Amino acid sequence: MGVYNMSSAGIATVRSWLAEAGSVVVLTGAGVSAESGVPTFRGDAGLWKQYRPEDLATPEAFRRNPKLVWEWYDWRRCRIAEAAPNPAHYALAALEARKPGFTLVTQNVDGLHDVAGSNRILKLHGDIWLVRCLNCGSENVDRRAPLPEIPPRCPCGGMLRPGVVWFGEMLPRDILAEAEKAALGAGVLLFAGTSAVVYPAAGLIQVALSARAKVVEVNLEATPYSGFVDVSLRGKAGEILPLIVPQGS
Repeated sequence: MGVYNMSSAGIATVRSWLAEAGSVVVLTGAGVSAESGVPTFRGDAGLWKQYRPEDLATPEAFRRNPKLVWEWYDWRRCRIAEAAPNPAHYALAALEARKPGFTLVTQNVDGLHDVAGSNRILKLHGDIWLVRCLNCGSENVDRRAPLPEIPPRCPCGGMLRPGVVWFGEMLPRDILAEAEKAALGAGVLLFAGTSAVVYPAAGLIQVALSARAKVVEVNLEATPYSGFVDVSLRGKAGEILPLIVPQGS
C-alpha cells in the first residue's frame, strides 16, 4: 500500500493498472460533486447542519408533510441545476469510452455523471431528477427547476415523490446486485470522493479487496480503507482523475 500525492509515481502506477485491466469499477461519492458546487450532507457546509434528515428525507416525513419535503428537494434541484460537471466527471466519461469493461457506481443523485457523458451508471441512491407517482407507479425524468407546482402531480392525479432512496428504505436490489457482481469481477476498483462509511455502498470496496482486485482510493482525507488499499491518492478528484485516465483508445 502506498500513499501518494498527485504528482508522485502513484499516478503512473494507477494509470498503467487502468490501461491493463479488463474490468474497471469506479465508485463515486459526494466529494466528486462538491467540486461542482453541489452541497454535501457532511462536512462543515453539509446540508444536515441545517436540517435534520428525519424531518426531510424519510418516508415518514413525506407522509407527514409532503410540501415541506418537496420544497427542500426543489431547492436542492435548483442548486444542482446551476452546477456543471467538473474534470472528474469528464475524466470518468473518457475512461468509460476507452474501457469496454467499465462500470460506474455512484452514491450521488445529482445526475452530473449523465451530463458529462457517462452511460454505464449504477445509481445506488437514485436520481433527484426522477419522479415517481405514488398512485400509478410511473417514473419519469423531470428536469424543471423550480418545479411549477409543489408537491408535483402525475397526469393521473397522483402525488409524485423524488426518485431517491430515503433513510429507512432499501437500495434497489437489482442495482446493488449488479454493482456487487461488477466489484467481484473487477481488475481495478477505484473509489473517489467518498468517506467510505455509508453502507452498503462502502461494502463494494471490501468485495473488491476480497477478490484481490487492485483497489485505489482518491480522497482529500483518509478513510477506513486507507490502510488496506493498494494506492491512496490524496487530493481533489477533479485534479487527480484526469491524470490517471489512460491516453489513447
